[in-house]
Order: sequence, then C-alpha cells, then structure tokens
Amino acid sequence: MPADLTQAYADRYSEPEPPLLHQLWRETHLQLLMPRMATGHWQGRLLSMFSHLLQPRRVLEIGTFTGYATLCLAEGLAPDGQLHTIEINPERASRIRRYVAAAGLEGRVQLHLGDAGGILAGLVGEVWDLVFIDADKVNNGRYFELVINQVRPGGLLIVDNVLWGGKVLPGYPLKANDHDTRAVIAFNEQVRHDPRVVPLLLPVRDGLLLLRRV
Repeated sequence: MPADLTQAYADRYSEPEPPLLHQLWRETHLQLLMPRMATGHWQGRLLSMFSHLLQPRRVLEIGTFTGYATLCLAEGLAPDGQLHTIEINPERASRIRRYVAAAGLEGRVQLHLGDAGGILAGLVGEVWDLVFIDADKVNNGRYFELVINQVRPGGLLIVDNVLWGGKVLPGYPLKANDHDTRAVIAFNEQVRHDPRVVPLLLPVRDGLLLLRRV
C-alpha cells in the first residue's frame, strides 16, 4: 500500500486534530518557509499519547519552530507540570507565545530564546521526565550529552528526523558536504551503543528515535 494512503488511513483512525492545532498548522503553511518542519496531526497525537502516559512534571523541548509539538507535549503534563522549550529564532517568539496563551498554558510553558547549549547550562537543576530533540541535526549528539544525566530513570527522550529522508540508509550516495546526514548517522550509532538508554526507532514520518533512560 502506498505510504501516503497508509498515512491517510492512520490519520482517519487516530484522535482528530484539535482545532487550535489545525489553525496553527494552516498558519504555519501559509506564512512560513519550510512548513514541513512542523510536527503535524499524526505525529502530534503520538507525542500527546506519550505525554499522557508519562504525565510528566518536567518536559524539555529543544527546537520549538512554531510550537505545534510544544502544545502536544503539554497536553499530558501533571497538574504541577511545566514545559521548557528552546527556540533559536526570536522572530518566531510572538507566534509561539500567542498559541501558548490560546491553549491556556501561560505559566506552564516557558519559552527560552537563544542557543540551546547556553540555555541548557542554565537548566542544570532540572530533572526531566520527557525530552524532545528536534533542532539542528549536527548537534543531536551534543544536546543528548547535555541532558542525558538529567533525565530520570524510566524517563523518555524522543529524537526526530533520525531517518533523514532515507539518506541514512546503507548504500545512499552521500555528498561530500552532507554534514547533516553524517551527523544523524553518527548520532544513531552513538546511542545504539550507549548503556544509559534503551533505543527503539519508529519508522514513522521522518523517523522517531525513542530512548528510555535506564
């Protein structure tokens, strides 16, 4: 069965996309370059499912974009839970804050603007229940190392785009300057052998790598 038909079927028999998220999805596609970076309906429902199952008190997101995944990850927060999300582009801040407010999450979602490395250094006192890494791919390994020791045992890290359009598959002809693909391959190999996590790669959309903290 063609992949697009399979996805359409999966969408149909999954939880419907909430109206606010549908509005954000449409706005993202109408007003921003590279709108495919937004999480979207099915993957958003998957992130929401993980959040509801974990009922996390502390969630960390690295790479906000327009905030679609942010709102999904916040859906299952514990009553006293908070979500910290990091976005490098300040031009996206007003939209993110507008949708966080529309979702009634002001005070529960904290937006940090700037380089993730520096911001994470200021969050060393946190203990994360759920981490979502969806930023620049060349730094996947760096972000992982910066947060892994703050993830509680049994906590979950999710890393997006680990299939990278199929370029990571054996035999794909890489160009000399394809640094992103090489970084994704290196990261996948890195965590495959890391005793601190148990990996499970889900071949959905562009690949989600689940890492359970041991």
